[in-house]
Parts: sequence; structure tokens; C-alpha cells
Amino acid sequence: MESMIPFIRGVLQIMQVLSAFVLIVLVLIHSPKGEGIGGIGSAAQIFSSQKGAEAALNKITAYTAGSFYVISFVLGYYFGF
Repeated sequence: MESMIPFIRGVLQIMQVLSAFVLIVLVLIHSPKGEGIGGIGSAAQIFSSQKGAEAALNKITAYTAGSFYVISFVLGYYFGF
């Protein structure tokens, strides 16, 4: 198990960086006045309505932020970063 610790730390660091980039992109996609994905053009057509697109985007952003928080906590608590 000792030999797995650097591997696990590396995987968590990669996941943290990826979730940070995804979180940055998701936050930039959000619109300050509710326009959001609707301003992109055909991206909102994936969902049934613009409100549905915003709700899905909010949910994805929340899950990404939560995973970033948990990964950061685990790295800080167990690996001293």
C-alpha cells in the first residue's frame, strides 16, 4: 500500500487540475443576467428550453465545484498540500 500513495496523490492532483479547468469554463459560460447558454447560439437547442439549459448548467457547475472542494480537502488533509 505504501507504493500506491504517490500514484494516488498524482491521480488526485490531475483530477484537481482538470476539475479546476472545467469549473473555470463553466463559470465563464454562465451569464450574469440569465442569458447564459442562450447567447451561444445552437448550444441551447440540446435542451428543451433555455431554463432547462441553465438548470443543467447550474447542476453541472455545482457538482464540479463540489468535486474540486473534496479533492482539495483530501489532498490538503492526507498529503499535506
